[in-house]
Amino acid sequence: MTASTATFINVGERTNVTGSARFRKLITAGDYAAALEVAREQVENGAQILDVNMDEGLLDSERAMTTFLNLLAAEPDIARVPVMIDSSKWSVIEAGLRCVQGKPIVNSISLKEGEPAFREQAKKVRRYGAAVVVMAFDEAGQADTFARKTSICARAYRILVEEIGFPPEDIVFDPNVFAVATGIEEHDNYGVDFIEATRWIRQNLPHAHVSGGVSNLSFSFRGNEGVRAAMHSVFLYHAIAAGMDMGIVNAGALPVYDEIEPELRELCEDVVLNRRRDATERLLEAAERYKGGAAQKKEADLAWRDWPVEKRLEHALVHGMTEFIEADTEEARQKAERPLHVIEGPLMAGMNVVGDLFGAGKMFLPQVVKSARVMKQAVAYLMPFMEEEKRLSGGEGTSSAGKILLATVKGDVHDIGKNIVGVVLQCNNFEVIDLGVMVPAQKILDTARAEKVDAIGLSGLITPSLDEMCHVAAEMEREGLDLPLLIGGATTSKVHTAVKIHPNYARGQAVYVTDASRAVGVASSMLGRERAGYVVSLREEYAKIAAAHARAQETKRRITLAEARADRLAIDWSQPIPSAPGFLGTRVFRDYPIAELVPYIDWTPFFATWEIKGTYPLLFEDETVGAAARALFADAQAMLGKMVEEKWVTANAVIGFWPANALGDDIVLYADAARRDEIARLHTLRQQIARSTDRRRHVALADFVAPVETRLADHVGGFAVTAGIGEEAIAERFARANDDYSKILSQALADRLAEAFAERMHERVRREFWGYASGERLSSAELIREAYQGIRPAPGYPAQPDHTEKGTLFRLLDAEAATGIRLTESYAMWPGSSVSGLYFAHPESHYFGVGRIEADQAADYAARKGWPLAEAERWLAPVLNYDPGRAEAAE
Repeated sequence: MTASTATFINVGERTNVTGSARFRKLITAGDYAAALEVAREQVENGAQILDVNMDEGLLDSERAMTTFLNLLAAEPDIARVPVMIDSSKWSVIEAGLRCVQGKPIVNSISLKEGEPAFREQAKKVRRYGAAVVVMAFDEAGQADTFARKTSICARAYRILVEEIGFPPEDIVFDPNVFAVATGIEEHDNYGVDFIEATRWIRQNLPHAHVSGGVSNLSFSFRGNEGVRAAMHSVFLYHAIAAGMDMGIVNAGALPVYDEIEPELRELCEDVVLNRRRDATERLLEAAERYKGGAAQKKEADLAWRDWPVEKRLEHALVHGMTEFIEADTEEARQKAERPLHVIEGPLMAGMNVVGDLFGAGKMFLPQVVKSARVMKQAVAYLMPFMEEEKRLSGGEGTSSAGKILLATVKGDVHDIGKNIVGVVLQCNNFEVIDLGVMVPAQKILDTARAEKVDAIGLSGLITPSLDEMCHVAAEMEREGLDLPLLIGGATTSKVHTAVKIHPNYARGQAVYVTDASRAVGVASSMLGRERAGYVVSLREEYAKIAAAHARAQETKRRITLAEARADRLAIDWSQPIPSAPGFLGTRVFRDYPIAELVPYIDWTPFFATWEIKGTYPLLFEDETVGAAARALFADAQAMLGKMVEEKWVTANAVIGFWPANALGDDIVLYADAARRDEIARLHTLRQQIARSTDRRRHVALADFVAPVETRLADHVGGFAVTAGIGEEAIAERFARANDDYSKILSQALADRLAEAFAERMHERVRREFWGYASGERLSSAELIREAYQGIRPAPGYPAQPDHTEKGTLFRLLDAEAATGIRLTESYAMWPGSSVSGLYFAHPESHYFGVGRIEADQAADYAARKGWPLAEAERWLAPVLNYDPGRAEAAE
């Protein structure tokens, strides 16, 4: 094929009961599981759309269509491609439209029953949001010549576009591929007529597409797959060049045009292009020599299929291949005494190889998660057999390395890292009970007892989660548990575990888990024979860490709040400040185009989520992780394309601007430009660490806003964006299909899209809505480096560690009603793929971290917020440089 094939869409033809004897037999026998494998083979062989047809006289076609499409939707690796609902019966098409996910294609409607019926069906298709294939077929029959093909397509196009308002880009014309080389002279030009009609349609019917059932072309050579495949390749080579951009073809059996044996290629071209009167006879004479010639193309790739079943299972697990897993699992079951022995034998042996390769740095998290998908599908296949065995004999369950309960703590909604840890543990024969997100302490403890777990793992991203983990540890101590307590998450650390969590849990042992790659080693040590020695060494290590931390806090000099305020960032307010925003109040953006956000994705954190370290795109060339990074990125790009095309998630945003002035370390917001009515007050914290040089001041966010006494008309903005509306349903769909890899991938992409959305809205704020940098033109790399004027700090992060400030921001924006984002009791945002923050425009505004604060500032902050001191200490705990209670003297 030439480069023009890059935009050609392969429509898989083997899920059509009228075109595939194998598929028809499976459907009529009710073997939908095997029928799904046919669809999976089509997708793996390059089909980008699946043509599904259930028009068989002995079938209840509507029921068959509904059943198959519903089952297909639960198979993520198949459901990622769109469906073409194919039937000559409108009732069957409509049954399919009611249950298909994403944007389907209806195949087909035509003018064969006249214009009124055509209009009615077209309007229904448009109401369902589907694209449509229009056959070149009118009241007089199917179009077989160039003139008939073009006149019927032009007539249908006029009705659809001009009368009904059908989007022309959603129209696919099928000018009818008919068989050539039949021995009937009138058929000899059918290939040429199709190709020339395609050229005419693309030139005269703007934005419309052209498709065709390619297998019809070679019908007279049925039984000779070598010749048929060559004919299809030759036909597509010329039809695609003419503008054909879609075709129903068995993609896996399509040879490359340049690799067809030269003699056979010339014979096929003579037939397809009608170049010789004796073209048919010449191809018939040579056909027997090429019979079955394309059938060996995958022989080398499938050599592993000749291995013993145990090695096949290992190969599938290591390479994340699901194509043959059920067949191989069944073969292993037939050899084993019990189904359980398949899991404990070859499957776990394969996963041990995966674990060894992962531990040796020869496999990476994305590959391990794919291996877990294979394992889960094998276990799911065996489960009915094991359940039946239990029912009959009361047999025992699967042995494991241990049972671990995982939970994201109360108030926190982030679980991507926890999900990865769970998969890695399962890959190493640990049984995992995942309670999900926002799990109260009592539910964690009750479940641990009821399920008789061997360890508990806690995860959290936001800083209030640190306090909640301390609470869970204290409750475990109070209720007499002594289970190992594994601690992980973005805000956690070995120091925090040693200093804050471990002292609350003297009866047991809390242990910090750096990342997913360490989880197995820690869990094995805590549950293995050497646990006692491991715990002793941990306690010794944590005691040293706590002592070192205490010494560091004593030796680090911090200044008083009064001294810090005296050394505030001194902006010259006599210089011009950014002009007023284009509007005051809020503006809402619902169902924002996801495609617009993709160029703003920062991919480096995406790879970090999967524990692939490095800077994008340089990590692609890394000798160690490059191959894994490229494979992960390819999967991410494929899924991202589906997320955009099929609108898996909805992106909503709200932004707002208000007149503002600084009052000490607070920022006062006003209702209008007259600055008479205060509507909110933002509270900021100031750096207190002593400086060794006077070049850096002790900054608070309030420093970036003109003080009240300047009488300047300054402003502050705010935002809340999400790309997570719908992400939970997508994750649950993948989870039901035992596909943790796709589940985690979808969550990671939604998270990146939310960050991209925040970046895009900030750009629009700078250039349009506030407009203080209307001439800004930055590259993606410059945006990632934040090479622009202004900042967008978020409450709960380094410049303002107090998460409760989100409450004020959300009230000002009416964010929940505007976007669907809600705040948990710990001020985490749900959905998790959400970002919120403030906009500061002054050229001297910059990002910074408050760092540790002293008792005098905690007491001052409590007074400004109208809180008891204990409440301030609760929310500021991660940045306090003292133990709560010591600030009383400062009040």
